[in-house]
Amino acid sequence: KLTSLALQPVITPELVQGRVHLKCTYSRPSSKPPLQYVVVWSRFSTSGKKEQVQRDTTLQSFSYVEMNGVNLRLGDTVFCTVTAFTRDTPEQQSLPEESKGFYAGIKFLPESLQIAEDGKEHVLAIVSTVPIACPAHDDSCKITLQLSTEDFGKNSRFLGPPDIALSACQVELRRAPCLQSSCAAATLTVTAVTDFAQEGKRISCIRAEPVGRRDVLWRAYTPKDVKVTVQDLPTGNCYSFTDPHIITFDGWRYDNYKIGTFLLCQSVSRAFEVHVRQWDCGGHRSATACNCGVAAR
Repeated sequence: KLTSLALQPVITPELVQGRVHLKCTYSRPSSKPPLQYVVVWSRFSTSGKKEQVQRDTTLQSFSYVEMNGVNLRLGDTVFCTVTAFTRDTPEQQSLPEESKGFYAGIKFLPESLQIAEDGKEHVLAIVSTVPIACPAHDDSCKITLQLSTEDFGKNSRFLGPPDIALSACQVELRRAPCLQSSCAAATLTVTAVTDFAQEGKRISCIRAEPVGRRDVLWRAYTPKDVKVTVQDLPTGNCYSFTDPHIITFDGWRYDNYKIGTFLLCQSVSRAFEVHVRQWDCGGHRSATACNCGVAAR
């Protein structure tokens, strides 16, 4: 065996003749006679199995593999393993060295969110780790993602609208020079919907689907959903009930037996107010009124 050579293989994305490739580069120790290299490409598929997709023997300090949507697909985590040997003594090989896994596809940063019903906007970045090729019929070099939200788990007891709102329904990833595993990026904001329902923690999902692409690589790809956990915050309550007894937000109690239309509640900071209309309830011993109508904005 040759000693460990510190080849340190690294995978980077690259466009070659308009098609998406991954390039494995490694250090080349000075040696006489010159070394040859065996580069084995493998992938972690979405099912969690690691499988070999290509094997090269080369004198170069790099090796390419194409992401063709068949052997290598978007959503795969890809590795390259490099072993060195001399041509004269191929049985004397260095220890194989494996690169870090390279995730090829679209990443959300952060990968999950935990937010509260406090009205704050949270920034979500969408990043493509591979370059976006320009189809022959289109020179715009972009991917359009259709965004949607839904309750997590249709069998959960929370059915109904999701607890989150997005700042956009579509985002465009436009090609840019690849820097630090980002070849295209966009951002949007996520806000928790304040629904006043006491439902504890609730999980919603953000889904992104590429639209309008005809090439095999993108057409069959759906990025992994983003889970958003929304935490309730305590909300104030006020009441007007029966003949009307009124309890204010701070717990003060009084009665209002008058007939007429009243301003029950009004915000000093936003356009929010509630009016109530009270009619005679037919009290025999004393005047009694009941709520018969409400208007809110």
